[in-house]
Amino acid sequence: MQPITIYTKPYCGFCHAAKRLLEKKGAAYTEIDIQAQPERRAEMIQKSGGQFTVPQIWIGETHVGGFDDMYELEHMGKLGPLLAG
Repeated sequence: MQPITIYTKPYCGFCHAAKRLLEKKGAAYTEIDIQAQPERRAEMIQKSGGQFTVPQIWIGETHVGGFDDMYELEHMGKLGPLLAG
């Protein structure tokens, strides 16, 4: 399975939904809480090409985007193959 990184904030409903979907798929992820680690926010914005909302999700080297983007991949049957690499 590909490594997954997700930038989040504790009170973000979309962040919780994204983590639930990943857990449902059996995918382990590394979570970076940009509220607890505010210095990582600039890193997220730079890596994402200017996106500043959370969650921001990477599967391997692929920037998926936010929860809606990941959910769309799931709906189209593309999330599983992306997770598998």
